[in-house]
Amino acid sequence: MIWQEHIISDSNILLGKPTIKGTRISVELIIELFSMGWTEKQILDSYPNITTDSLRAVFVYLKECIQQELYFPILA
Repeated sequence: MIWQEHIISDSNILLGKPTIKGTRISVELIIELFSMGWTEKQILDSYPNITTDSLRAVFVYLKECIQQELYFPILA
């Protein structure tokens, strides 16, 4: 999957935070919803402008961020 087809960063939308293309729904919000226990179905039902592929793209994007070490180190 090519996450760039689904996720953009535009300085005019949410101060440049990564968002689902064509929406004002941030990657951060999607991760927050999943972390609160929302299911994929609940997110898709609540945000009809999002597709299953868009949700998957969020995780591909995050995976690449981690691979490029764009994260906060966790001290043991």
